[in-house]
Amino acid sequence: MSYLEQSSLSNRRRALIFVNILLSCIAATIMATALTTALPPIVADLGITMQVGQWLTSGYSLAMGIVMPLTAFLITRFPTKPLYLAGAVLFIVGSLICVVPVPFAVIMIGRVVQACGNGLLMSMAQVVLLTLYPDNRGTVMGWYGLAVGVTPVIAPTLSGLMVDAFGWRSIFYLVIAVMVVSLIVACFVFGNVLKISKRSFDVLSFAVSIVAFGGVTLGVGNIGSMPFVSTTVLLPLVLGLAASIWFVVLQLHRERPFLDVRILRNRGFALSVIGSMMLYFAMMGSSVMLPLYVQTIKGGSASMAGLVSLPGSLAMAIISPMAGRLYDRFGVKRLFLIGGICLTASNLCMRLLSLSASIWVAATINVARSLAIGCLMMPLVTWGTSSAGEGRLADANALLTALRTIAGAIGQAVFVGMMTALAASAHAGGLDLAAANMRGLNLTFLAMGACAVPLIVIPLVFLRSEQ
Repeated sequence: MSYLEQSSLSNRRRALIFVNILLSCIAATIMATALTTALPPIVADLGITMQVGQWLTSGYSLAMGIVMPLTAFLITRFPTKPLYLAGAVLFIVGSLICVVPVPFAVIMIGRVVQACGNGLLMSMAQVVLLTLYPDNRGTVMGWYGLAVGVTPVIAPTLSGLMVDAFGWRSIFYLVIAVMVVSLIVACFVFGNVLKISKRSFDVLSFAVSIVAFGGVTLGVGNIGSMPFVSTTVLLPLVLGLAASIWFVVLQLHRERPFLDVRILRNRGFALSVIGSMMLYFAMMGSSVMLPLYVQTIKGGSASMAGLVSLPGSLAMAIISPMAGRLYDRFGVKRLFLIGGICLTASNLCMRLLSLSASIWVAATINVARSLAIGCLMMPLVTWGTSSAGEGRLADANALLTALRTIAGAIGQAVFVGMMTALAASAHAGGLDLAAANMRGLNLTFLAMGACAVPLIVIPLVFLRSEQ
C-alpha cells in the first residue's frame, strides 16, 4: 500500500495498527528496565562487577540515543511498513544473540542490536500515532504511555519472578515470543502511513552525532569507577562536547539538516525537552536504585525486588490514560507541576529511609514516583512534538527521544557510581557494610531530589496558565 492520508484509513484499520504498535513497543520496552532486577544474578553468572554489568542497561540506552537521530532521516526517506518490520527483525536478532551462552562482550553486542531495533520502533510508533490521531493526541498518547510507561515499571516485577523461576535468559525468550507475534501481525495490518521524500544521507552529520552522544555518555558513565582526569573519562567527554558543538553548527548550515535542531528555538518544544531530560535523568537512576536496595541492602530476592515495584506499576496504569485526557482538556502546566512535586518528594522521602524500615515503605514511596512519571512522560512528548509543528514531527520526536534517552543513560551511570563511591567512603569511615550502603543510597536519592526540582520550577515560572 502506498502513502495514505490518515483520513482515508478506516477506524478499524487505525485500531489494528494502534494495537500492533502497543504489542511491539511493550516487548521492546520490557528490555529497557527488565535487567535492572536481573543485574545481580547476571553479574554473578558472568563473573563481572556491578559497574560493568550496569552497561547492559545504560549501554542499551546509549545505543538507543545514538540511533535516534538516524530515525528522523529513515522515517522521512523509507516507506513505513518495511521500515517498521526491519525494526522488529533487528530487535529479535539482538535478543537471540543474548540468549546464547556467550561472554559478556557478545551479550553487549546483542543488547546494542536490540537497542537499534527498539529505537527505530519507538520513534516510528510515536510519529505514526500522532499522525493517525491528530484531533485527540493527548488521549491516544495517554494509552500509548500506559503501555510504554507502565511496562518498564512492571518489567522488574516480571523479570524478578522469571529470574528466580527460570533464570535470567528467560526474559529474552519472553520478548522474542511477543515480538515474533507482533512481526507476523504487522505484515498484515500495517500500511505506509507516513509521507516520504527523496533525500541524501548525510554521512558526516551521522558520524559526528555518534561521537557527540556516545562520547558524553561514555565519559560521564566512567566517572563512578575512574578518576575524572583520565583517558577513560576526560577524553570521551571532551570529544563528545566538541562533537556536539560541531553537530549543531553543521545542522544550522545545512539546507536540509540531518536532524533539525532549529526546532529548539520553539519555546514550548525546548521546555518539553528540558523537562523530559530531567525526568529521565532522575527516573532511570532510581529504577536501578530500588532493586539494589531490596537485594543488596535488605537481602531480598529478585522476586521480592520486583514485587516492591508492583504498587507503583498499578498507580501508573491508572494515571497514564487519565493524564492523556487531562492534557487534552487542561493542557500541560498542571500535569507538569503535579509530576514535578511528586517526583521531588518521592526522592527526598527515600533520603529519609532508615536501614531498619520495612521494604514496603520504599514500595509506598515508589507509588509517588510512578504517579510522577505517569503525569510527565507522555504529556511532555505530546506537548513538545505538537509545539514543533506538523511538518517536523519526525525531527522533533527523534531529537526529544534521543536527548531524554541519553539523559537516562547518564543518570543510571552517574547514580550507580555515586552510590558506590559514597558507600565505600562511609564504610572506610567505620560504618558496617549494610549501613554504609544505606548511607550511599540515602545521599544518592537526595541528589536525585535536587535534580527533580527544575520540574517544579519550569511550570511555575515559564508556563502560562493556559498551557
